[in-house]
Amino acid sequence: MSTSSESRGDTAAAEVAARLLANIETVVRGKTEEIKLVMTALVCGGHVLLEDVPGTAKTVLARAIAGSVDGATNARIQCTPDLQPTDVTGLSVFDQKERDFEFRAGPVFANVVLVDEINRAMPKTQSALLEAMAETQVTIDGVTRPLPDPFLVLATENPIEQEGTFPLPEAQLDRFFMRTALGYPSEEDELHIVEAQLRAHPLATLRPVVDLDGVRTLRHAVEDVYLDPAIRRWTIQLVRATREFDGVAIGASVRGSLALERAVRAWALLDGRDFVTPVDVERLFLPVTMHRIVFTPSFVATAREIGWDAAASRFREQCLALAPRPGTELEEPVALAG
Repeated sequence: MSTSSESRGDTAAAEVAARLLANIETVVRGKTEEIKLVMTALVCGGHVLLEDVPGTAKTVLARAIAGSVDGATNARIQCTPDLQPTDVTGLSVFDQKERDFEFRAGPVFANVVLVDEINRAMPKTQSALLEAMAETQVTIDGVTRPLPDPFLVLATENPIEQEGTFPLPEAQLDRFFMRTALGYPSEEDELHIVEAQLRAHPLATLRPVVDLDGVRTLRHAVEDVYLDPAIRRWTIQLVRATREFDGVAIGASVRGSLALERAVRAWALLDGRDFVTPVDVERLFLPVTMHRIVFTPSFVATAREIGWDAAASRFREQCLALAPRPGTELEEPVALAG
C-alpha cells in the first residue's frame, strides 16, 4: 500500500514539475536547461548566482517563476554602493499616531527575490543577505522574523564590468546553491521573443499553474528519488577531486557534497524520473561546485587565455579522471508498483 501511494506521489510531483516548467517557458524561451537549473535550486531550498550580461531575461525569469505559483510574491533589489542593509531587510519606523515602532518589511520578504548586480553593493549590505539565504530569516532590532516559504534568491553579476564593484567573498559564494548563466537566445527564439512582444509582454498574460503547496510537494518528493549508493559515493569522490586538482588553491567544501547530492535528485525529478543517473551528476557538477573553488593564479591566467568555458570543461574532465564514473556495481532501482 505504501509503495502504491509513493508511486502516486511521484506521479503527482512529476506533473507539478512539468506544468511549472512549461509555464515558465512560455515567457523565457529556448532556455529549458537553464530554467531547470534554477528550478532545481528552488526545489532544494537553495539560491542561484547568475553571471550574465544585461538583457538576457534574468528579471523576466524571476517574475515568471513567481507568476507561475499562485500566492507567490516577487521583488527586485537594484544594488548600488549606497544601498544600505535596511534597504534590503526593512526597518522599524516610529508611528506618531500609535506612539510605537512599526516594522516595515524590505524587499527580501518575498518568495522570489532578484538581487541585481550584487557585487555593486557594499560588503555590509551583501552580508545582510547572508542570514536570509542561510537561515531563511532576518534579525532586525533584536527580533527574528521568518521569510516566506518557499524563498529563492536570484543574484546577478555582470562578468564584463568590474570597475567599482565589491567581489563576493568565498563564504558568501558558498551560500549559493549553484551558479549558471542564461546567455543569449538562438536566432529563432529571439525572433519569437520580438514577435511575442509586439503588442504586450507575455508576463501580462501569465497565469499561475501551481500553488505554494505544490512547490512544497516537489520538495518532499525529492527525498523519495532513488540515488544508488555507488553514485552517492561518486558525488563525494568528485567533490574531493576538486581538492586534489593541481590548479586549485582551495577545493569545494562539504557543503558542495551536500548540494550536489540534493541537486542530482531534484534534477531527476524535474526530468520526470524517480532515480538518478550518472549523466545527472556530470551535468550538475560544474554549476554546483565551480563557484565554490578558489583557483590558483596560473589556472586563472590559462582560463583568461582560452576562455572560462573551455577551462571549466577541461577542469571537469580532469576531475572525472581522478574520480571515474561508477560502472556495473550500480544497483537497479526497484520498480514501483502502479
